[in-house]
Amino acid sequence: MGFFDFMTEDIAIDLGTANTLIIHDGKVIVDAPSIVARDRTTGKIIATGRAASLMQGKTHENIKTIRPLKDGVIADFEASEQMIKEFIKNIPSIKKRFFTPSLRMVICIPSGITEVEKRAVIDSAEHMNAKEIYLIHEPMAASIGIGIDIMQPKGNMIIDIGGGTTEIAVIALGGIVCDKSVKVAGDVFTSDIAYYMRTQHNLYVGERTAEKIKIQVGAATEDLETPPEDMLVQGRDLLSGKPKQIQISFREISKALDKSILRIEDAVMETLSKTPPELAADIYNTGIYLAGGGSMLRGLDKRLSRKTDLPVYVAEDPLRAVVRGTGIALKDLEKYKNVLMK
Repeated sequence: MGFFDFMTEDIAIDLGTANTLIIHDGKVIVDAPSIVARDRTTGKIIATGRAASLMQGKTHENIKTIRPLKDGVIADFEASEQMIKEFIKNIPSIKKRFFTPSLRMVICIPSGITEVEKRAVIDSAEHMNAKEIYLIHEPMAASIGIGIDIMQPKGNMIIDIGGGTTEIAVIALGGIVCDKSVKVAGDVFTSDIAYYMRTQHNLYVGERTAEKIKIQVGAATEDLETPPEDMLVQGRDLLSGKPKQIQISFREISKALDKSILRIEDAVMETLSKTPPELAADIYNTGIYLAGGGSMLRGLDKRLSRKTDLPVYVAEDPLRAVVRGTGIALKDLEKYKNVLMK
């Protein structure tokens, strides 16, 4: 086996709706937006990741930007495959090789995924020369990434708010006891903001601007201890058609996001109500953990804590919690063999 080990590379992939992260040799090598730009005339992919995200909303008719993943699953098979290939090709140690090495991969998938969607992930990995493929559920990977010992007979609740889905799970003894996956996450927040700007300010803003508003002044509640400064937003006036600029505060954004956050709160309450009593007792003592990019929304932990009467903790570097966990599982396949699906 020794000689063939030299020919295989181990990589862990968090294939997200908004961002794709890849770990190789214990380091995050790729952290890029899950987006590709395709030339319509030749059908070739001209840019992936960051370069393609800069083109979003600014293309002419010959270039189309595609987000190959929707709600955490592959929506455009071809584009997603080319995107991952491109990312893997740019990993330094693979770039240096004369031939493409065979890969051992661990890929995260949402917990509410169907068999067909699972198959699509496996197929695209096989096309990339992957010899061994393991799948891991996102909440599980996030728990490992946060540093929870998932093998203990102790209940832990994790909420992973990504780009396409929010995954809520209660984990004990290396398995998911009860879970709920809702299609309300970062992308829905972004479109809520764009809709609010259209209806309240008659200002038409693109997806990228709405995303920027979410990051700069996004909030889940109106009573923040350290509120962000107001932001100037430029877009097109829907009445006159002229470009215009308005000032927007975090209070307005918290109003815009209110409905979507309510849906996440309801899903959390529903999961808690399905939790076995012994595990509920554990969760009362340990609290709830938040991971994923959506958990960085200001005041979200406070709001969930008010709703559930439990302490809520945001993981450090929540964006990378899932991929970190996937990387840890990849390093110790023997220990996590019950968690991984081959």
